[in-house]
Amino acid sequence: MTKGFVIAGTHSGAGKTTITLGMMLALSRRGLKVAPFKVGPDFIDPGHHRVAVGVDSRNLDGWMLEEAWNRACFGTHAADADIAVVEGVMGVYDGFSGTSEAGSTAQMAKWLDLPVVLVVNAASMARSVAALVQGFERFDPAVTFAGAVFNNLGSSGHLDYLTQAMDAYVDMPVLGGFLRDETLKMPERHLGLVTAEDRPLSGEWMETLADRIEAQLDLDRLLEALPKIDLPRLTDEKRSVRPPAGIRIGVARDRAFCFYYPDNLDLLREAGAELIAFSPLNDTALPDGLDGIYFGGGYPELHAAALAANKSMREAVQRYSRRGLPIYGECGGFMYLCRELTDVEGGIHAMCGCFPFATQMHAKLRVLGYRQVVLAADTPLGPAGSVLRGHEFHYSNLTAPVVDPSVQAVYTVSARKGGKPGSEGYRVNRTLGSYIHLHFGSRPESATAFVDLCKTVQHQRRSTHETRAD
Repeated sequence: MTKGFVIAGTHSGAGKTTITLGMMLALSRRGLKVAPFKVGPDFIDPGHHRVAVGVDSRNLDGWMLEEAWNRACFGTHAADADIAVVEGVMGVYDGFSGTSEAGSTAQMAKWLDLPVVLVVNAASMARSVAALVQGFERFDPAVTFAGAVFNNLGSSGHLDYLTQAMDAYVDMPVLGGFLRDETLKMPERHLGLVTAEDRPLSGEWMETLADRIEAQLDLDRLLEALPKIDLPRLTDEKRSVRPPAGIRIGVARDRAFCFYYPDNLDLLREAGAELIAFSPLNDTALPDGLDGIYFGGGYPELHAAALAANKSMREAVQRYSRRGLPIYGECGGFMYLCRELTDVEGGIHAMCGCFPFATQMHAKLRVLGYRQVVLAADTPLGPAGSVLRGHEFHYSNLTAPVVDPSVQAVYTVSARKGGKPGSEGYRVNRTLGSYIHLHFGSRPESATAFVDLCKTVQHQRRSTHETRAD
């Protein structure tokens, strides 16, 4: 019997990620099989979820992905679990705009019929906490709350005071309070929290966090109150899976390239591809027999010197591109495919040179937001006119306008806030690069298109080889 709940905050920084990780591990230590999920386009929190419970965390998103996709994704990956834990995004009602619930945690909770555990940063708060929580409870009567967790408490007496106020004014159980502890604060980097690949959260840190959660939160009360998830209703959307196509796609996976939606990789596999992991940092050559390459995002700027020093790999990628073999790179992967990368200190590092661009890192955020992409020309991800959705979040930019005649801009991009559509997404031969992280779930045919292109090119290469042999 699968149960589930959403963990949401009153705002970003309320402490929901710390509480989420602690609860996931605490539940796992009880012998429960936990299915982790994350609302929103973030890559970093799902990585920490994977460390906590040992399985991939799936992104759910009410703007990038349709309701049916979200419901099917949740139902599929929660089916074999004892409990599904969904970490929200920002504040519970924050989303696409100030007047719409699209993309919000509240929207997702309603789509999945899950109750919400509300995390409140109660530092320096007393009776007013009841007014705050009451406002969240009444804002949308369709959202069900399983209870409140108070974070950053000064003492057990502080929790008693807050509980008295809640009991007097709010019909929502208090599941406990988390005492302030600077040693359990999540480390951060310019893209938010540091990645799981950096291993910033030691096993001891995680175990201590789970110990505190067990001691300070009433998990038994929460588990007893949770309803069973109606999984048959959630899994009524079935995806077709093609038989293996004999296509090998290399996927860059190391500390520099670690941002991938698991669903993107699953869709490539379901389209018939075999995925072969390799490391642009540590491997000296591409794996043998690749029919395509996928470079995801990550932190190439933090490993720029090592990437530049691995000249044999950079040259292998450049040769692969010039031979007209399919490559797709996004954000950090796109930066690696460019000519050079200038770091924040001004150091210049040679990259692959598939694109004639240079990228420049900055100390401040350059671009953030959801993006809708219309393919303006045929690309490795599908024909002209195809529509996909994704997001951007980066501290770098191209150092000069795109003027090279060998490069074609193939994305027409609309931001969520409107405005004039812009051009993005660049193609050279069969190499496609962009700063935008696309979720293939917004158009599953895109994964199929990439695999089909790899297969077409494979057949062409074999035909050419056979002709030459004759």
